[in-house]
Amino acid sequence: MTLTLTVSDEVRALAPGFIHVAVEAHELTNGPTTEASSALLDDAARRLAARLDGRAPHEDPHMAAWREVYTAFGSKPSRTRNSAEALAKRALSDAGLPRVNVLVDVYNAISVAHLIPVGGEDLDLIQGGMRLVRATGDEDFVTVAGGEETVEHPDAGEVVWCDEAGVTCRRWNWRQGPRTRLTEGTVSGLFLLETLAPMPVAEAEAAAAELAELLEKFSPGARITVHAPHSATA
Repeated sequence: MTLTLTVSDEVRALAPGFIHVAVEAHELTNGPTTEASSALLDDAARRLAARLDGRAPHEDPHMAAWREVYTAFGSKPSRTRNSAEALAKRALSDAGLPRVNVLVDVYNAISVAHLIPVGGEDLDLIQGGMRLVRATGDEDFVTVAGGEETVEHPDAGEVVWCDEAGVTCRRWNWRQGPRTRLTEGTVSGLFLLETLAPMPVAEAEAAAAELAELLEKFSPGARITVHAPHSATA
């Protein structure tokens, strides 16, 4: 069954230029980082450097738009960066991009190469549909701190993704919770590409198509569906 994704009216009003493209994949094969997935991350870092041409990631117009939206819902974007800006900053540093597992490497590479926040969720671990809402502050966000599982609560008004069990990602796309992340045992995944104006919808579609091709390459025989872009004003 296809997972439902809904964007609340409050979020639509906050960011009318928001678009998301979902890539749904079944019969995936995951495992530890390989030479091929590691090389993909290195190539993405090179593509990013060429794209920025000497600029810092936050100077890119798309990243600047995300900073404006983060500020609008009360987050400090220089401290809590959107996922694409945070990855880009790491890609350009001496430390380089993290290697996690094949599926995470693949979607991180797309995020960095295109400067688009991309999230990955294990469809078998999502409970009910997923909603993008402004938090009341009472929702549970299960995370890990100091090696121990702990429950946090988002700030009131913060934009969060959630399912029926609680928050899956805080501050829109800043920090994903461990409950729904892609692990080496994941076989069904949802990959969500999120953009704001001024990034053209066509670029989001191109990034989603490239992601689908890579998922097929690393998981031959996987059933992959790229869903049509969904506008915040639709």
